[in-house]
Amino acid sequence: MLAIAARDPEQAYVGAVCAIIGSLAGTLLLFAIARKGGEILLSKHISTRRGARLHAWFERYGLVTVFLPAVSPIPMPMKVPVFCAGALQVRWSYFVFVVLSARAIRYFALAYLGKHYGHQTVAFLMSHLRVVIAMAAGLTLLALLILQLFSTRDNPNKPPR
Repeated sequence: MLAIAARDPEQAYVGAVCAIIGSLAGTLLLFAIARKGGEILLSKHISTRRGARLHAWFERYGLVTVFLPAVSPIPMPMKVPVFCAGALQVRWSYFVFVVLSARAIRYFALAYLGKHYGHQTVAFLMSHLRVVIAMAAGLTLLALLILQLFSTRDNPNKPPR
């Protein structure tokens, strides 16, 4: 995204939209597959210690486990959290909201930086590392708050995660 935006600044945001659509399509495909038959595969894997830890992590933090790798500018694996979300029957609307918001933040931010700072983007980010970390932490907290509000609104008797 940075390279596209730096090379052709006029196409930066078009590239971001295309990246969001492509990412959402691929993620939804895996999510749909996991919703259809993922419970069986998931039950095999949560019998292991590592699988049980991952399942407990997802049960505790829910879609934040999808949001963080989706928003991170550092490539992080998303297949396992997406598969867990599908296998555990997370609502489509929540899942789409989380992936769309995370990817929009990620790709539009990268398009903006590439468009305005070009090939100097990495140097700019490194020189403002504290601000970048603070913004990432703030976005994560905001996502947690929004997801918490959605989950308690759906089930007011459910204790907060």
